[in-house]
Amino acid sequence: MKDENQVTHEGVDPERRAFMGVAAGVTAAMVAPGVILHAVAAVPRSEPVTSDVRWGLLIETSKCVDGCSACVDACDQENGLDLQAKHAQESLENWEHQKAVWIRKVKLQDNQTGRVTNLPLMCQHCEHPPCVDVCPTGASFKRADGIVMVDRHTCIGCRYCMMACPYKARSFIHQESHGQLTSVPRGKGCVESCNLCVHRRDHGQESTACVDACAEAGHEAILFGDLKDPASPIRKRLEDIPNRQIREDLALNTGVRYAGV
Repeated sequence: MKDENQVTHEGVDPERRAFMGVAAGVTAAMVAPGVILHAVAAVPRSEPVTSDVRWGLLIETSKCVDGCSACVDACDQENGLDLQAKHAQESLENWEHQKAVWIRKVKLQDNQTGRVTNLPLMCQHCEHPPCVDVCPTGASFKRADGIVMVDRHTCIGCRYCMMACPYKARSFIHQESHGQLTSVPRGKGCVESCNLCVHRRDHGQESTACVDACAEAGHEAILFGDLKDPASPIRKRLEDIPNRQIREDLALNTGVRYAGV
């Protein structure tokens, strides 16, 4: 049976083929304003994403140090958030409120004991994500491997997902993005959030920027891995220590778990 999607090159004039190749290159170079495409050494995945794995994080709050911003700084650098700049006319208060943040450090205080706990808070990569349920265009979606993402091509900036997220984990891009990274394109008028360094996942890398930075800082408070693999370090650690979800009452089955909360 003939595949209707199969493209045949029989009878194509060589000069026309060369022209089409140049045109395709020009089109690729104009993917987004400010994005310069470069050849990359890493080889992208050749197989489709499957549900055989579910990526997640375990955060041990007892190892999370007060005043440390290693994970936040690494996330900003990895995803180009450090390239954001405040307009001269914009107030510092407004800038702090509106700039994109994918990870933020939160302090929790126990009203009974007064004990203060530090923890990084990001997209929780829910199995049943409320952001996906309310999105009118399907821009918010969950991959087969459990990573919750935003398709910037179909995001209309309605921000319903931001209102639906119980973790306040999503940001809206209010201004033009300049000097952005090829691996993490960003665009004005779109919503964005932590995607577990999905560009690393799709190029065979084994960690995330926040995990690497936390380890380099000597804390090792964040562990990344496959929640479905009984032999994975994260799964073994989850079985060894008490852990929980943030807002367990919502029954979202988050992919990010916390110990010591």
